[in-house]
Amino acid sequence: MSATAFDAIIIGSGQAGNPLATALAEAGRHVALIEENRLGGSCINYGCSPTKTLLATAERLHQLRTAATVAAPEPPGAAQLKVDLAAAVERKDAVISKMRKGIRASLTQTHDITLLEGHATFTGPHALHVTLANGRTKDITAPLIFINTGTHAAIPDISGLADAGYLTTTQLLDLKELPEHLIILGGGYIGLEFSQMFRRFGSHVTIVEAAPQLLEREDDDVCRSLQAALGQEGIEFVMGARAHNVSRSPSGNITVSVTSSTGERRLRGSHLLVATGRQPNSNKLGLGFAGVKTDDKGYILVDNNLRTNVRGVYALGDIHPGPQFTHLAYDDFRVVRDALLHGRKRSARERPLPYVVFTDPPLARIGLSEGQAQEQKIPYRVATMPVSSIGRAQHTGEKQGFWKVLVGNDDRLLGATLLGPEAGEVMAVIEVAMAGRLKYQQLQDMIFAHPTWAEGLNNVFRDLKRVGK
Repeated sequence: MSATAFDAIIIGSGQAGNPLATALAEAGRHVALIEENRLGGSCINYGCSPTKTLLATAERLHQLRTAATVAAPEPPGAAQLKVDLAAAVERKDAVISKMRKGIRASLTQTHDITLLEGHATFTGPHALHVTLANGRTKDITAPLIFINTGTHAAIPDISGLADAGYLTTTQLLDLKELPEHLIILGGGYIGLEFSQMFRRFGSHVTIVEAAPQLLEREDDDVCRSLQAALGQEGIEFVMGARAHNVSRSPSGNITVSVTSSTGERRLRGSHLLVATGRQPNSNKLGLGFAGVKTDDKGYILVDNNLRTNVRGVYALGDIHPGPQFTHLAYDDFRVVRDALLHGRKRSARERPLPYVVFTDPPLARIGLSEGQAQEQKIPYRVATMPVSSIGRAQHTGEKQGFWKVLVGNDDRLLGATLLGPEAGEVMAVIEVAMAGRLKYQQLQDMIFAHPTWAEGLNNVFRDLKRVGK
């Protein structure tokens, strides 16, 4: 059987693949989109959307329990309130199902896109063999191929882990019964979001982190403050500890044995979540038949324009090295779209990296941290301000956290780290100021509506201190 020819093939329907399929089809290209699992990729199915939907449930429970802090009547039994996890998961599933249906309708009803549901492997630089979900196969070719296959949970090599059993975040999102005691391996942003979620649902939660601090990209003071806030809610942290054995008792309880500078410790819980990182979904693509190069971890190597070493083959989203965020994957789409359809080339490496950890208080950052500025030997001035000094904090009672801003010798912003309510929204204001190359005085003197969180930008630069020359 001869192969079917397309103008472009996209492997994976994530946050880069879907909009690219639409853009190419609207430009008159004949496009094939291949998806092995569920439409929408990681963000919609087991990442941002389901996680943040369940976090909203956890936040509402927390508000009920803490109503008395603002002199509101405490609902009967609020202190002992636990989640109806099955109902919360049902709501999450309904939200995600609606999103998936919207994606399918957009891809199949509006554009010249052939949707192939199955697994694709390269048979040559521009040829693919697709094993469809119905068992049939199809050979296809295209001069342009875009790989957008994302990642999966990385499972550490720990004695007994496979036999004892564990949960990935994907599995935890579908759990219908509340864990009595959830042990989490990994103190990155995924582990932190799930820790607070399940603590507020009513579980006991313990985080085991091999590093001496949380969130390797962040400054020590930021990590200490966030850990303290989460600790106040009853989350236990075992830091600088490496898990070396996992076992399960006949009754079903999990024991995690860890080694730290203080000695050996055994942690016992009902459930174990592995949140120790991600691995690229590249090992089953047959990349060798195409000649596509990867690094030693399996991430597909790309240049500044997201091109692989094979002409006409691109890698988008989490499958290539670098930070793994939905908004960066979507910008990968724009980088490729603009280069191919509009003749505008832009480097995928020269772009801002905003991100938010959706704990409570949330943590947001744009630009350089203080540690990064020191590593790069960039002179800067720094100012910090406690969230409690902002007028809006007095009104709401949300006073945890602080803001930190870095300013260069030219009075322009180098970066900001915000730990506090609505941190992501305020960070967006700072990002726009950085994009417009505004000087910090323009934010300091800007008229913000009173009383808003952004109004804190009038005061945060007040006590800038010089570091470096």
